[in-house]
Amino acid sequence: MSRLLAVLATVLAGGLVGMQAPINSVLGKRIGTLAAASVSFAVGLAALAALTVLIGGGFGRLGEIRGLPWYYLIGGLLGAVYVTCVLLSVRTIGAGGVAAATIVGQLTMSVLLDRFGLLGLPQRPLDITRLAGVALLVAGTALVVRG
Repeated sequence: MSRLLAVLATVLAGGLVGMQAPINSVLGKRIGTLAAASVSFAVGLAALAALTVLIGGGFGRLGEIRGLPWYYLIGGLLGAVYVTCVLLSVRTIGAGGVAAATIVGQLTMSVLLDRFGLLGLPQRPLDITRLAGVALLVAGTALVVRG
């Protein structure tokens, strides 16, 4: 995948994530917060399982999971925490506030993971430009949430 295509695909996926909070919030008001988060993940699981079977060749290498450290298996749990939190917070800070706060959290954690070379990532320095980028996002989030 080219760099441009990767950026465009990620922008598109980010736009879809921007829709996720209000959709799940309405679902949560109708059926309950945890039920809505569960339904959201169940629909996602069904779609991914179908794609895995139809396009990915099935679950033949699932046994390889045994050799992984436990923390590589909690991605779904982290997603569930995010979806549940967003389901509630979007009602207070709106979709823009949720998106801004999410990006601040993602970027902050990401630069720390890069800095220390955690989770299989190569180490990257934490320099003034990266710190300034995080600080500007924090400031931008404060402006979005304040409004």
